[in-house]
Parts: sequence; C-alpha cells; structure tokens
Amino acid sequence: MGKLLYSVTMSLDGFIAGPDGDMSWLTEHLGPNPVVDDLIGDIGALLVGNRTYGGDDPHRGDPEKEGKAFGGGWDGPQFVLTHRPPSRPVPGVTFAGDLATAVAESRAAAGDKYVNVLGADVARQCVEAGELDEVLTIVVGVLLGDGVRLFDRPGGANVRLERIRVDELPHATNLWFRVG
Repeated sequence: MGKLLYSVTMSLDGFIAGPDGDMSWLTEHLGPNPVVDDLIGDIGALLVGNRTYGGDDPHRGDPEKEGKAFGGGWDGPQFVLTHRPPSRPVPGVTFAGDLATAVAESRAAAGDKYVNVLGADVARQCVEAGELDEVLTIVVGVLLGDGVRLFDRPGGANVRLERIRVDELPHATNLWFRVG
C-alpha cells in the first residue's frame, strides 16, 4: 500500500493559506521545482480535507488550471474527508465520512504510489491516528502574518520527524521528513 505524504507550500512564518483560506499568495511562488515535478508522477491518489477541496484555488481565473490538482499536472482518484458530501456525485471524487475509510480507500486506490494529503486539518487527523508517513514542506520567502498554519495542534504532544532530504532552490527550500 502507498504511503501517506502531506505535501504543502508554506510561508516562512508557518502559514499554508492566508486569512479565510486565501491561496492567492501562492501563485507567484509556484516556480519550477524538480522535486515536485518528480513527485507528481509518484502520486496515486489524493486525500483532501473538505475545506481544501471546496476552498480557494491559487489558479483562480486561469481556465486551464483552475480546479485541477497541481494546476492540471496530476489526474487521478480523489478522496475527500467530509461529513457533508454533495447531493450529486462528482466524477473521480469519493466522499468519505470518517478518516479510517478515507485512508483505507485512498491507499487502495494509490497502490504502491503515494497518497498525497492536502489540507492542514486532515493532515493533523492523520498524524493523530498514526497514519501519516512523510511530510514535504516547501518553504518560500514570504511572511503572511496570519492564516492557516502548517500544523496546528493546541495541547498536542511533539511529533518526531526524521529528515529525509533538503533541497535549496533559488525561490524555495524543500524539507522532506519521515514521521517517526
């Protein structure tokens, strides 16, 4: 079964989205990243939180990229963790009401590839359930000052991470960890 990987781009002050989930800040930081380009081919399924699924899109206004995973660079099965699924089916998207079902179904769909976790809350839930295997954080040089934190777990215990690799790019730094 595939590993669960939380991949995300983060501001230097620890935010992955601006206030109210605003993703517009991200657009100018989506420069070339060979690690991400390689990773996209290794993703077999997405496990997405409901707020992320229905939230802001950094490609808003671009008809060729808006609403598409990785701006259209990836296509495959998506699993959305939600207690409020839409009344009509969405092609290629499965809505799951509990984490265990969402993880099991996304792992099965991914085969031996990664399940890419998108969304801070679903990533936190995966950590708490002992399901998250790796974290790839792409740190970019901007300070947002407010918004959605990379990982917010008030009162939570430390989560040990083992560094797998670090890549310094002109516009970002990739930090890849194994959850220990």
